[in-house]
Amino acid sequence: MKRIAIDMDEVIADTLNTHVEWYNRDYQDELTLAELHGRSLLDARPNAREAIESYYAREDFFRQIKVMPHSQQVLQELSHHYAIYITTAAMEVPASFRAKYEWLLEHFDFLDEMNFVFCGDKSIIRADYMVDDNVKQLQAFQGKGVLFTAPRNVHETRYVRVDNWLEARDWFMAELERADERMENAREEGQSSNQTPCSTASISVEESAT
Repeated sequence: MKRIAIDMDEVIADTLNTHVEWYNRDYQDELTLAELHGRSLLDARPNAREAIESYYAREDFFRQIKVMPHSQQVLQELSHHYAIYITTAAMEVPASFRAKYEWLLEHFDFLDEMNFVFCGDKSIIRADYMVDDNVKQLQAFQGKGVLFTAPRNVHETRYVRVDNWLEARDWFMAELERADERMENAREEGQSSNQTPCSTASISVEESAT
């Protein structure tokens, strides 16, 4: 069974949308996701760095992040065909450790908690696929990277891209079909190559007898 490593923030956890909502509520701003097209929160509000980054130290923020639409049902379906690992760069935000773990237990209780990986540099991850919104993590990954669309990565063109979890499900299910086709083609080629020497040998024997 092939492995899929899946990021949390902005992939299965709708971190950015939650972040914008909390920031607007607490600081009476009207920041929209449209303003973040191709850039980060800090790029959009460079003078509000302290306010924006304050949420990274709040455990309650990470505990209450919304779930990305369709991620639960799709991961449950894919878990019947792939080994699913949740891989999050939690080392960058130490306050998120416990909250992220509890969040996963609550919203993705069908996954094996032994497959929750809290790390920093994801180049250590050994899987066949990685779904991530962060291009830096995909660059270091040795398997096949799948870019999950987020406002900041909309201009990236180097990876397979999925815009949502329904698209991700279709892509990974199609990948299973492609793998089956490759195996069938290899089997047919193997049978063909095995038959060729036998035919040649038979011809040689017949010619010798004549």
